[in-house]
Formats: sequence, C-alpha cells, structure tokens
Amino acid sequence: MAEHAGDLERLRPLIPVIERLAERIVAVLKSGGKVLACGNGGSAAQADHFVGELVGRFRAERRPLPAVALTAATAGLTAIANDYGYAEVFARQVAALGRSGDALLALSTSGSSLNLLQALERARSLGMTTLGLAGRDGGAMVSLCEVCVTIPSASTARIQELHLFIIHVVCEWVDQAFAGAGSGPATGDA
Repeated sequence: MAEHAGDLERLRPLIPVIERLAERIVAVLKSGGKVLACGNGGSAAQADHFVGELVGRFRAERRPLPAVALTAATAGLTAIANDYGYAEVFARQVAALGRSGDALLALSTSGSSLNLLQALERARSLGMTTLGLAGRDGGAMVSLCEVCVTIPSASTARIQELHLFIIHVVCEWVDQAFAGAGSGPATGDA
C-alpha cells in the first residue's frame, strides 16, 4: 500500500499531461471521431475496459461514444498474427478502422512493444491523434505520441494500477463533456 500511495503521489506533476490526454480524447469525440485502443496482456484488458466505459457509460448518463478495442476481435487478431506476424496485429486494424480525426490510445508498461509502436506509426501516417499511457521511461512510444502519460515506476503492477486510475479520470472528463446527452435510463454503475 505504501508503494502504491507513493506512486500515486508521483502523479501530481503529471496532472497537466493527464488533462491534455483527456482534452484530446474529448476533442476527437466531439468532432465526430472515434477512439481505437490497444495494449498487450493487462494493458489489453485496460484498453477493453476503457472502450466499455465510452460505448456504455462511466457514471453520468450520456449517449454512447464511438470506440473500438483492437484487442477484442480474437479471430482477427489471430489471423493477422498468423498471416503477417504479431508485430502487425494492431497496425493492420488501425489501417482498416482508423481515419484522420480519430485517435489511437496505446497502453504499455514498457513503451517498447513493437506491435504498439507499429500501430502508432500507422495511426500517425493516417493523420490520427496518437495518445499513450506508458511506464518506466516511456520507451520509444513517447516519440510517437502527441500526448503520452508516463508513470515513473519500474513495477508493472503499479503502472497498470495507475493507468486504470488515469483511465477513470479521463472517463470523468468525458462524462462532464457529454453529460445529459444520454439516450435512456441508467442501468447500473461502472
């Protein structure tokens, strides 16, 4: 708990970067774009979680927002990995689904996963907004992202915990930007 509390306190200087990340996501969604999200392992689960909050809702009732977890289509993932190699599993989906005006959010505890780097490069080539949540020193991902929040920790568990915290902060921003735009009664709480 002490380690987690210390890492959480180290987020304070990152508040302006977290705000920029949230503002970019809200701007993309308000302009009619969609958010694509991806990661590996635990970060894949967090990408899927984030998309669930956008398409469903976080806390406030609002309209569903366009978002796709590139980690969720197992048939597509495995076909791409089999035919093109694992490094292409996200980049190929970005090429198929991404457009100028959309955003790609890549999550990585190291910032060095080749499949995420290739996806970010593909997104940039399409004119998409490139965003990241990373850990350690941010790795090569930092230079490929317009905004990258890097958790200054070497612990994968602590990085992932803080990524989830940041995801929920971003969801609060989204709720504030789109609250009242819902299309029905609330059915539960996130």
